[in-house]
Amino acid sequence: MKNSILAICLLGALAGCKSAPEETPIFPKGEKSPNVNHTGNVWLRELNHADSVFSYGTSVAISDPDARLNWHVHPGGQILIVTEGEGYYQERNKPKRTIKKGDVIKCLPGIEHWHGATPDQGVTYIATSPAEKGKTIWLDKVSDEDYYGKK
Repeated sequence: MKNSILAICLLGALAGCKSAPEETPIFPKGEKSPNVNHTGNVWLRELNHADSVFSYGTSVAISDPDARLNWHVHPGGQILIVTEGEGYYQERNKPKRTIKKGDVIKCLPGIEHWHGATPDQGVTYIATSPAEKGKTIWLDKVSDEDYYGKK
């Protein structure tokens, strides 16, 4: 009887508890990007436009689970800083890597690669690239074999 009363009191106390506050992202979600150079939902928010003093453009990308960019090249390279979630990064003809919060990825200049979320989890990253070296060169879509793994 005492255990039943204790359990009822504990359940009542838990029902009145508030869950931990939901973490607010550092940067709000940007504009939904049209599905031209990617598969799935991706939001972009430009943090810094490159100019004559600071030549690097910096953006935040938020990808839903299963979203991924097409293969592409950055003429001046790119640095990705993963701030939330889990995703993939792959260079052409190399194994796909899993990336997660806290990882810093250096996409070398001129190297074909893609990156995106995993099928089960979204990914958020800050991307920075030198604008004076040229814009992103978009290539073919990432195949299901590359994304999900060779069958």
